[in-house]
Parts: sequence; C-alpha cells; structure tokens
Amino acid sequence: MTEQMILEPTPLNAIDRCDRCGAQAYVRATLLNGGELLFCGHHAKEYSEGLKSVVATIQDETSKLVETPTSSL
Repeated sequence: MTEQMILEPTPLNAIDRCDRCGAQAYVRATLLNGGELLFCGHHAKEYSEGLKSVVATIQDETSKLVETPTSSL
C-alpha cells in the first residue's frame, strides 16, 4: 500500500513572484507533473485557457487585490 500525503496550500506572500514578469504572485498553478507556476493576476488571466489541460489545481488569491485596508478613524 502506498501512502500519499496531501498538503494544504500555503498562502502566497510578497516573496512569491510571477514566473513571467517578476511582479507579486497571486495565483499558484500546480501542474499535473508535480511542478508549479506562479503568476501575477494579469498573467494568470492571460494564460488561463492554455493552462487548463496541464494544471491539477489552481490557488487563486487575486481577491487580495481588491481588499481595502481598515481605517482607524
């Protein structure tokens, strides 16, 4: 019997950079072969159609781009 470990995805942060342009990554695409690609929101949208056939999971944190900080008035 083979054991398989399932890991929860770690949140993306400012250290994670887009593999295409180097901007902060907000999307992690885990490939069927086990590799991963990181994308900024712009490039994730640009390549989304082409990735569908080679991606196992997509971790999309682009909602962080529209969050507004709370003010302390």
